[in-house]
Amino acid sequence: MESSAGSQRRLSDSQREDTENDAPVLDGQDAHWRNAVGFWLLGLCNNFSYVVMLSAAHDILRHEQASGNQSHADPGPTPISPNSSSRFDCNSVSTAAVLLADILPTLVIKFLAPLGLHLLPYSPRVLVSGICSAGSFILVAFSQSVVTSLCGVVLASISSGLGEVTFLSLTAFYPRAVISWWSSGTGGAGLLGALSYLGLTQAGLSPQHTLLSMLGIPALLLVSYFLLLTSPEPQDPGEEDEAETAARQPLIATEAPESKPGSSWDLSIQERWTVFKGLLHYIIPLVLVYFAEYFINQGLFELLFFRNTSLSHAQQYRWYQMLYQAGVFASRSSLHCCHIRFTWALAVLQCLNLALLLADVYLSFLSSIYLIFLIILYEGLLGGAAYANTFHNIALETSDKHREFAMAAACISDTLGISLSGILALPLHDFLCHLS
Repeated sequence: MESSAGSQRRLSDSQREDTENDAPVLDGQDAHWRNAVGFWLLGLCNNFSYVVMLSAAHDILRHEQASGNQSHADPGPTPISPNSSSRFDCNSVSTAAVLLADILPTLVIKFLAPLGLHLLPYSPRVLVSGICSAGSFILVAFSQSVVTSLCGVVLASISSGLGEVTFLSLTAFYPRAVISWWSSGTGGAGLLGALSYLGLTQAGLSPQHTLLSMLGIPALLLVSYFLLLTSPEPQDPGEEDEAETAARQPLIATEAPESKPGSSWDLSIQERWTVFKGLLHYIIPLVLVYFAEYFINQGLFELLFFRNTSLSHAQQYRWYQMLYQAGVFASRSSLHCCHIRFTWALAVLQCLNLALLLADVYLSFLSSIYLIFLIILYEGLLGGAAYANTFHNIALETSDKHREFAMAAACISDTLGISLSGILALPLHDFLCHLS
């Protein structure tokens, strides 16, 4: 056992020396800002394709009606039936179908992550994530059918899921402050992704060319990881604050980083189960928050259709997505000024949002689209706050030994909630669209 620990330390020292020979020496302030900006960009780039696919969901589901013609930025909707008087103006398939294609591969990845994904080095995982992200934009842009488009959405899901597990685990090797930068970056992805898709299509660019214009994002992901992040330096635990303990292993190495012998991935099954049970009071509220908000986003957004406005149905859907993401960005960037410990309150408020909007879809008592805009912005604020504070609280309350595993295990929360919402939103869409 002692020999094994010694060999791990020697391997770590050797790798560190190789990295330091090639890297310039940075002072603490430079390293802090490089890591802060690096994690913000990683959050932005990692979630960008996922957000764009959800923003483009209404367009993706109209490929077949468009007969392969990509020259129109806003073709008309595909009704579920010839009855044009339907107040919902439904697509033949719910946008929840795009949500499921965009989330189920992520769910599988996150379920497998605590079991064996840590055996893969970090750098190849980041490369795969970047390639899948680029592939998703290309495949959806040139697709001539819904099935092909959904395959492209699956690639975006693989990219986002693999990246989130990888980068959240990586935060365990840096000061805890990088979690707030990562959270803000993921919120920025939502806002910039939805806003860029909305803006470019509103300006007259076709969905195809809009997607192709975003191919620089996967390249930025790779640049941020390989060139911007610094390698964590060895530190003396006696000389640092416990809340700011970082990892001891270089980033770009042939082995997955290990902070020390007996790290998170050396835990026994019983220890992992004990840690997981201790996370449930954060995992369950986050599952509920994401279930409610994505039931709204992909189950109700396209049914919240107002005819007494200059915006087309597709434009209304894009505005809903953009406003939601604006709320998410604002609240995910708020950790520096506002901490919320009791995330159950956010879950209750989000479920009330779902009840209100579901009732409105059925009864149509909210007569102004601007009131819906405000509710959706508020929905995004709740969702972003739940995500950022959940991971911040976990980072504060877990030990160094358990933190990497805890971060990887807890990231199943949002994905599980989103998956459940997509499964239930499909039959709800069909039920409501066939009313009258």
